[in-house]
Formats: sequence, C-alpha cells, structure tokens
Amino acid sequence: MTGLVSHGSKPHGPRITVEVPVLRVGAGPSEYEGLNRFVDSLRKPQGLHLTLLHVGIFEELGRDITAWTKGLSPPEKTLPEIASWLAELPVLQGFLGKSDKLIPLGGGRLMGLEVDVPQEVHDYQALLVQGLHMLFDDLGLDNIDDFILSSPALGYKTPRWLPHIAVGKARTRHEPEMEIAPVAIEFGDSRIRNREALPLP
Repeated sequence: MTGLVSHGSKPHGPRITVEVPVLRVGAGPSEYEGLNRFVDSLRKPQGLHLTLLHVGIFEELGRDITAWTKGLSPPEKTLPEIASWLAELPVLQGFLGKSDKLIPLGGGRLMGLEVDVPQEVHDYQALLVQGLHMLFDDLGLDNIDDFILSSPALGYKTPRWLPHIAVGKARTRHEPEMEIAPVAIEFGDSRIRNREALPLP
C-alpha cells in the first residue's frame, strides 16, 4: 500500500462537502431545542446539515493525491478535474428522515442524531463514492479504496456511511448512545458547501 506523506505547512481554506440542509426537526423549534437536555452548546437549527460526501480542503486533497502518486498527479491537473466532477453532480431531491437516537461523534467530542433515511439517499451516497472512485482511477491513483480511507483530507474513518446530523458538544468524552423520542426530519435538495471556493475547471 502506498503511504501518504505529511507536509509541514498546515493547509487552510473552506471545507468542500456534498450535503443536504436540514429544513425542519420535529414539529417546530421547541422540539429541536429540547435536545438541550442531552448536549452542550446546541447548534443553531439553520446551520444543520447531513453530509453525503466529505471532500475536504482542496489544497490538502491535492497534496494527498500528489504524495500517493509520487508526484505523477499534481494538483494543477487533479483539482480542476475534481471541481468539474463536483459541479456536474446530479441533485438529490429533498426527502424526509427520522431519528430516535443520539450518538457520539468525532471521537466523543460531539453528539449527533443518527438518521434513518430512504433507500434512495443511500443509493445516491454510494453513487458519489463510486463516482469519486472512477475519477481517482482516471487521475492515475492505485489502491483507491486504501487512498480514500487514509487521506486526511477526505477524512473517512470507515467504509460504511452512517447518516447523522451533528447537533452539539458532548457533555463528557464518554457519552453513550441515547434513545430519544422519535422525531421527523425534513431535508432540502443536495448542494455543494463552499462551491464558490472550487477552482474553475
């Protein structure tokens, strides 16, 4: 397996993700605010989203690919191609989901709603990963599954996608999963977060 090399300078810039915005949790604002009982610093409802694909900071992804291909696929070649692929993605229409569980995220620092979503959402997310796989193949990467799981920019910890919405900070680093009263969640159409930061194809 090819290894990734860590570079000294820390990348900066907006994170690129494919996501769906949360339009509504439960019957109204008070139902979402009720989660205050379980978490610290509950996030503002207008910022809630469900991530379908984390692409990360573009500069960092470019470095990861360059290191993986030993310089054969430099950022000036790969990043416009990735930006073009993202810009041409089909839109996933808004949908309804539901949650009855809070789970620890981010190594226990955050808590989030684990969300049951329709099968077509799982299919769309699988399509995104498959498309990314084909794109990386075209860009000359080998052992692509290993790359996706080890690239710091992409940030995958496991091959299995778990739909979730981060809602606030965990009260302790060892918070368990918690059952909650079931809530319906309405999602909008998919979008690319920080799309304006993408390099022009």
